[in-house]
Amino acid sequence: MKKLNILFAVVLITSMLLTACQGGGGGFKACQVTDTGGIDDKSFNATAWKGVKDAEEKLNITGKYLESQQQTDYEKNINAFIEEGCDIIITVGFLLGDATKAAAEANPNQKFSIVDYAYDPALPNVEGQVFNTQEAAFLAGYVAASVSKTGVVGTFGGIQIPPVTVFMDGFVLGVQYYNQKNGANVKALGWDPVAQTGLFTGNFESTDDGRKMGETLMDEGADVIMPVAGPVGLGTAAVAKERGNVYIIGVDSDWTQTSPEYADIILTSVLKNMDILTYQVIEQVKNGTFKGGVIVGTLENGGVGLAPFNKLDSMVSAKVKADLDEIKKGIIAGTIKASP
Repeated sequence: MKKLNILFAVVLITSMLLTACQGGGGGFKACQVTDTGGIDDKSFNATAWKGVKDAEEKLNITGKYLESQQQTDYEKNINAFIEEGCDIIITVGFLLGDATKAAAEANPNQKFSIVDYAYDPALPNVEGQVFNTQEAAFLAGYVAASVSKTGVVGTFGGIQIPPVTVFMDGFVLGVQYYNQKNGANVKALGWDPVAQTGLFTGNFESTDDGRKMGETLMDEGADVIMPVAGPVGLGTAAVAKERGNVYIIGVDSDWTQTSPEYADIILTSVLKNMDILTYQVIEQVKNGTFKGGVIVGTLENGGVGLAPFNKLDSMVSAKVKADLDEIKKGIIAGTIKASP
C-alpha cells in the first residue's frame, strides 16, 4: 500500500510538471525567435510578440520566445525550438531569412512564419509575412510635408534592406505628392527612391547613432523626421525633444503608446500591424488551415496604417485629413502609386 501511494505521488508530480511546462495552451506552442533588437524593442519584435500574446489569450495556446543577442544566435535559437517541438516557430526580421530557410528545408514537417520576409519560390512549410508599408508611409510623408515650417523633412534607416527602404520610398513619394497637389516645394532629405541611396546608421541598436543622425538632419533644416531603425530612432526623438520645434514620425507601432515620454513630439506613426498577421498565422496552424506561402499586410486589410495624431491633432488641418482619406482610397484602388 505504501509503494502504491509513493507511485501515485510520483505520477501526480510528473503530471503537474508536464502541465506547468505546457502552460495554459493544451500543449500547443507558438515560439518566437527575435532579431538582435530584443523582445522589448518597442518595434517589430515587440509587435509580433503582441500577436503571440493575443493568441495565448484568445486561442488558449502557450507562447515562448528566445532573444538573439547576435546574428550567430539565429540558427541556435531556431534549432532549440525545433527540438522543443513547437507547433509554429515565428522568426522576426529580414536578417533571419537565411537561417529560417535552412531550418525549414531541413525540417519539412515543422511549420514556420517569418516576419518581414517571403521566399520565391515559396516554401510549403513557411508563411512569409510581408507588409506594403510604403502605402502607410506615403500618407505619413504627405502629413509631414503639410506641417513642416522649414520646408524640409527627413528620414534615415538602420540597415539598407527592403523592409526598411520600403518605408523611406513611401515617405519621400508622399512628400512629392504633397508638393504636386499643393504647389509646394518641401524637400525630403535622407533618401532618394529612384537611386535607392540615402542615410543609414548600420544598426538597429545604438540610440547614440540615432542622436547623431537626427542632429545631422536637423542641422540641414529638417523639422519632421521619420527614423526607420527600431530603437535607434528613440535617440532621434530624444534630441528632437531637447531642441524643440522638431517632430518625429514613428514606425512599426504607435510610438505615443510604446514611448509615451515622447508623445508631445510624435506627429504620427507608420503602423506595421505584425500582431494581426502573426495572430492569423498561429490561428491557421491551430485550426489546420496553414498552407505556407505569403500573407501581405495592406491599407485595405489593415495590415498597415497610420496612427492617430494624438496630442498633435490640432497641427493637421481638416483639409489635410480629408486629403488623406482620398489618398488612401486612391492607393487601395491603384490610382496612386506609393512605390517608385
